[in-house]
Amino acid sequence: MRGTTQKISLLRIFIIDLMHASMRVPFISLSRPLDIGPLAAARAKAPSAPGWAAMFVKAFAMVAKDEPVLRTLYVKLPWPHFFELPRSIAMVAVARVEDGEECILPEKVPAPEEQPLAEIDAAIQRAKNLPVDQIPAFRKILMASRLPLPLRRLSWTIGLNFGRMRANNFGSFGVTSVSAYGPGELQALSTGPFLLSYGVAGPDNRIDVVLRWDHRVTDAAVIARVLSRLEQVLNTDISAEIQASSA
Repeated sequence: MRGTTQKISLLRIFIIDLMHASMRVPFISLSRPLDIGPLAAARAKAPSAPGWAAMFVKAFAMVAKDEPVLRTLYVKLPWPHFFELPRSIAMVAVARVEDGEECILPEKVPAPEEQPLAEIDAAIQRAKNLPVDQIPAFRKILMASRLPLPLRRLSWTIGLNFGRMRANNFGSFGVTSVSAYGPGELQALSTGPFLLSYGVAGPDNRIDVVLRWDHRVTDAAVIARVLSRLEQVLNTDISAEIQASSA
């Protein structure tokens, strides 16, 4: 059957490179429904509640403040070792349409545990709506995607395997979701070490959460504790901040 040859856009080149790098990470995952009754009640009363992505970003970073393993990267150069960050760096998957093509680009949110929810939410909204060339993280991605394949592979290898460079370019955890398009459990890939995805909040005030992690960094018992702590932070600290901002 005859077909049509199509050029691969820079945006798809980025995803291809990301998947190539992610396939080397030994990910395992744990999924759990979280009871978010107090958070849901606070959001319902707020005149302008922050988005779910902002809330999960800050809540996870707050948990990571007390769990150093959540700020730990596995890097290979100059020798295999762990690299612990003093603060979290979130990478939020942002869905956009560029030149008629649907795409995903990661927006960087440094130290979200130290930022107000409103500022985190505003940064995510800017990443969704501003032109690509006005978002520094997006400009960097497109610049790297223009390199020839051998140079791209080299730049990814260097960027992923030196601690400081990896943190600056890929963050310490990621947040992604397809909840805007309906229910479903997303088993996404990333360069690690932690990737959180969440579903749709149900009428019973429960929301399904999947946490995927690099098994070289930690084990399932820690992740189970982290999800319990995440539920607690969402229903206390995050809920309280929403209530305070609505007062």
